[in-house]
Amino acid sequence: MALCAVEGGCPSDYVAIAFAALCMTLLIFRSILPYVIYKIPLPKGSRFWIPVIQVFASLNLLLSIVISLSFLKLKRRRWRSCYIWAVWIEGPLGFGLLLSSRITQTFQLYYIFVKRRLPPIKTYIFLPLILLPWISGATFINVKKPLNYRCHMRPQWIAPIMSLHILYVATLIVLTWAVRHIEFRFDELRDLWKGVIVSASSIGVWLSAYITNEIHEEILGLQVASRFLLLVMASILVLTFFSISSSQPLLSQISLRKRESLEYDSMGQALGIPDSGLLLQREPETVMDPNEPLEKLLLNKRFRQSFMAFADSCLAGENVHFYDEVHELGKLPLDDPVRRIYMARHIIDNYISPGATMEVNISYRCRQEILTTSDLADPNLFNNALNELIQLIKMNLAKDFWSSMFFLKLKEETSMRSNGREIEQITSWNLSPRLSSVQGADDPFHQEQFPKGAGHDSTYYSDH
Repeated sequence: MALCAVEGGCPSDYVAIAFAALCMTLLIFRSILPYVIYKIPLPKGSRFWIPVIQVFASLNLLLSIVISLSFLKLKRRRWRSCYIWAVWIEGPLGFGLLLSSRITQTFQLYYIFVKRRLPPIKTYIFLPLILLPWISGATFINVKKPLNYRCHMRPQWIAPIMSLHILYVATLIVLTWAVRHIEFRFDELRDLWKGVIVSASSIGVWLSAYITNEIHEEILGLQVASRFLLLVMASILVLTFFSISSSQPLLSQISLRKRESLEYDSMGQALGIPDSGLLLQREPETVMDPNEPLEKLLLNKRFRQSFMAFADSCLAGENVHFYDEVHELGKLPLDDPVRRIYMARHIIDNYISPGATMEVNISYRCRQEILTTSDLADPNLFNNALNELIQLIKMNLAKDFWSSMFFLKLKEETSMRSNGREIEQITSWNLSPRLSSVQGADDPFHQEQFPKGAGHDSTYYSDH
């Protein structure tokens, strides 16, 4: 017991390591599940990098605790460099980076839904800025060299280090409180509060275990128990702290327990936009006349889907998809800014932002008007971009569509559907129940005048 308490390798150490490995495996599984199983294309920008950074920081945090607190017997002392593992990897690259990533996500939510505009600072600038206190603290500790050979600090250093941890949790609490009144639709607020509760609880447990581990070095059993508690609590933290709802709300709806399909196929369906993505059977038929304005024809769902399929076959479908998404946005009421902001953010991330998956070809001025808007719920936000793209579609795709197989198929389906409806209407006239004004026994169809189960009553009245 005395030997493993100092050099590592106690049975409880291996149990804690196994638990940490399990939590880390589940975390990685949660992060890659949508892309591996459902073949979803990888997002770009902060929507991709922030979850990746969270996984990276979680791995650093757990690995630094394992190595710096002597969970394993390492023969080479250089692998246990205290200032690399206990200071830099556990601090700025571990817990600090993990909290900073969540603070960045909360900051984005605050600006998008409370300020109704995109954040003024890019993520790749904001994240290093809020990480500076951790980097400064790690540099200061590295200069002062307060660690002993067991990577333990002197008591006077514990308060400043814990204060830095508490400062970041407090910042997360303040930002979460600022967005508490927003009616999020993808559990963002729930995930934020869960992160706050777990991180605050972790700070409390860590504080007691850390003080015990750092101060009472002579009590070997206490050393083993405290480091076991530290690693287990850190494992729970990284697993419950991770969330993709802030950056990928649709992916957050995927079940991790069952191999189910996505609950929603589009953001419009997820937001409950009426008839989003649906082709109604009773949609009014429209004569597909090439002489009609394209803007009018695109309002028809069947025409828009056929035109979209044609554009996709020409590898130029992003413009029509953009039109379709903006059309769905227009169905949302103006007095529902939260859903309008969700949809606007979705459109910007997928079509407007530079390097987006389906970036549309619009002018720089028009793009900047959207990216620097002061109101993401503005009903005219995408009007200029839409006008530019309509003109582009008219010059390129529209002329070729009228002579394509897609239009011929659409025209044939429209004609068949129209004829089928006429036949159905005529059939319904022939088979409709006969209405008679004759009452009582003189009516040969009098039994049809009464519902089922009323036979005795009808007999009674006919007899009388």
